Amino acid sequence: MNKKKIGLFLGLTFGVSWTIATVYYLLGGKWNTPGVLIVALVYMFVPAWSVFVVQKVYKENFSDLGISFKLNWWFLVAWVLPVIFALLSFGISLLFPGVEFSPGMEGMFERFADRLTFQQVEQMKQQIASLKIHPIWLGIFQGLIAGFTVNAVAGFGEELGWRGFLVKEFGMVGDHGRFWRISLWIGLIWGIWHAPAILQGHNYPNHALLGVFMMTIWCILLTPIFCYIRLKSKSVVAASIMHGTLNGTYGVGIIMLKGGHELLIGPLGVAGFVALGILNLILYILLKRGKFLS
Repeated sequence: MNKKKIGLFLGLTFGVSWTIATVYYLLGGKWNTPGVLIVALVYMFVPAWSVFVVQKVYKENFSDLGISFKLNWWFLVAWVLPVIFALLSFGISLLFPGVEFSPGMEGMFERFADRLTFQQVEQMKQQIASLKIHPIWLGIFQGLIAGFTVNAVAGFGEELGWRGFLVKEFGMVGDHGRFWRISLWIGLIWGIWHAPAILQGHNYPNHALLGVFMMTIWCILLTPIFCYIRLKSKSVVAASIMHGTLNGTYGVGIIMLKGGHELLIGPLGVAGFVALGILNLILYILLKRGKFLS
C-alpha cells in the first residue's frame, strides 16, 4: 500500500470537490434546484479525474483498476440489487408507527408541498392519473434503464475512485476480516466526501448536520456490497451500474409511503439502514462459507 499515492488521491478529490461545493454556495447556489445538476455531475467526476492525475504522476496505467466491459452474471446482480434494496426499505418503513401504505401517493405530494406550488402539485396529480400503469412500475422501469446508461456514466465518476483505485491500493483481496476492514475505511471516506452537499440540503434537506452522519453511515453500510460486486464481476463498470441504478430507483422505496419521520423511512433513513444490514448479513454468511472470489 502506497500511502503517499493514496494521500495524493484523497487530497485532490476532497480539495477539488469541496472547493466546487464551497464556491457554488458562496455564489448563492442552492443544492435542491435544477441548476445544481451540472455542479453535481462535475462533483461526481472529481474522483475519476483524481485517479487520472495520480496514475499519470506515478506513471502507472489503468489496466488493474477494473475498467472492464466483459459481461458476466454479476453485472445483472449489480443492476437488479438496488431495486430489491428499495423495495426492502419500503417494506421495513411500513413497520414504523404512523407510516401508512399510500398507493395514491398522498404522502409524496405532502413531502413536495413546501417545494412546489399548488398548481404544480395538481398538475402532477393529473399526469399520474392519466397513466396506464401505476407510477411505481414506471419508476422501476425508468430507474433500471437510467441505471445502465446515463446514471452509470455519472456513477463511474465516483466508482473509479472508490471501488477502482482505493480497492486496488488498499489491497482488498485477501481474508474475510480484511475485506470488512477495508470496506469500513472506503465507506467512511466516501461518506465524508458527501459532506458539503449534505450540509447544503442534499438528501436530508431539513437535517443538514445530522444528515452528514446519516449519509456516512449509509455509505459505510453500502460499501461492502459495492466492493463484493466489484470483485466478483472483476469490473468497476458493474459497480457503476449498481451506483446508477441505486440513484435511479431511490424513489421506489418512498413513493407509496405516507407519514413517518424522514430520517426513519425510505432507502436513506433508518429503514434503509436495516435493509442494508440484512443484505450485509447475507454477504457475511456468503463470505464465511468461502464465497469470496470463487
